[in-house]
Amino acid sequence: MNRYLFVGVLVALVCLVSTGFGQTSSQQDKNFEETLKQLSQDAAKAYVAPIVSGFGSDLNSGWFHRAPRATVFGFDLEFGAVVMGTFFKDEHKKFNTNGIFQFDSSESAKLTNYIKTDPAFNPYNASQRDALQRAVIDAIRGKNFSVGIAGATVIGSKADTVRATFGGGTFTVTDPNSGLSRNVTVPSNIVGLGAGGLTDPGDDLPALPLAAPQLTIGTFFGSQFTFRYIPNIKVDNFGEVKYFGFGIQHNPGVWFGDILPLDVSASFFTQTLEASSVFKSTATAFGVNASKRLGWGFLNLTPYAGFMVESSSMDFTYDYFIDTPTGRQKQTVNFELTGENKTRVTAGLSIKILIVNINADYNWSKYNSASVGLMFII
Repeated sequence: MNRYLFVGVLVALVCLVSTGFGQTSSQQDKNFEETLKQLSQDAAKAYVAPIVSGFGSDLNSGWFHRAPRATVFGFDLEFGAVVMGTFFKDEHKKFNTNGIFQFDSSESAKLTNYIKTDPAFNPYNASQRDALQRAVIDAIRGKNFSVGIAGATVIGSKADTVRATFGGGTFTVTDPNSGLSRNVTVPSNIVGLGAGGLTDPGDDLPALPLAAPQLTIGTFFGSQFTFRYIPNIKVDNFGEVKYFGFGIQHNPGVWFGDILPLDVSASFFTQTLEASSVFKSTATAFGVNASKRLGWGFLNLTPYAGFMVESSSMDFTYDYFIDTPTGRQKQTVNFELTGENKTRVTAGLSIKILIVNINADYNWSKYNSASVGLMFII
């Protein structure tokens, strides 16, 4: 294949898959950062929870399709692309939690709109009711309330908005109409927060996709080294994304001779993915894998399997604006969540024809995943 054609195909593949999640349907659609800024910390943690495990599982996928040879020195060069996908269940697309939330002016107005028509505030006219409502709004906005929070997670539907359930309360305010103190009881209510999932209504997101170029070089005393790198690229809904990963596989057979009927290696992989200044995802995996080549150097099948211990986390940072009686105040929110995957079992098959190698595997874990690789081997 012409090298320029290969590079073009590779770049197109990476961009296509990386932007496959949450394609925007219009310029007015909110991206991930804008949506997150509408949520308090407790709501945001539940909202992003599925992609913490999703990205972590993706990052730890697709690193190997064979164990290195048990040779002291050899020239092995592979370059190509890996496509990963972590599968979601319906339960991952919605959340329901309790937390602390601060209502802004518009949300407080929705909670107190009943004052405009409630007979309990007779004989006040419309302007007097408006004045009393503004006093109650000031008593509510910017204050901490324990609420129920439910709705779509980040992978859910845009039509399913996040909602806060206010349990009701009694507020002591100075009635601007009389100048006297009075108690106003605000009933329970549900308020939409404007945030929703990033998937278009009617679309189904069965998996979180990710793709990366991958380069593997070896063999040096039974070891080969693998690199992934994506410079800053624009990804729909997530802004500027960059990614770097590194891994090593070592076949101890180089020290003991070919005493096993298959190639075995110990492996370690680590990587970091960043999206704008909103989140940073890190993942690490280590374990053992084995493979057996069936055929010849130019035409062969290689079944492979592995067991990995893995971990992942995502650190989120964004600005959340609190609406208070003295004006809007910026609050920087920062929190870290840990992925649920702890171990994985991998099974796959690799096919090589001349210099082209195609492999596919499936990974069993808390969040199952799959990966496909297209490599050119020299």
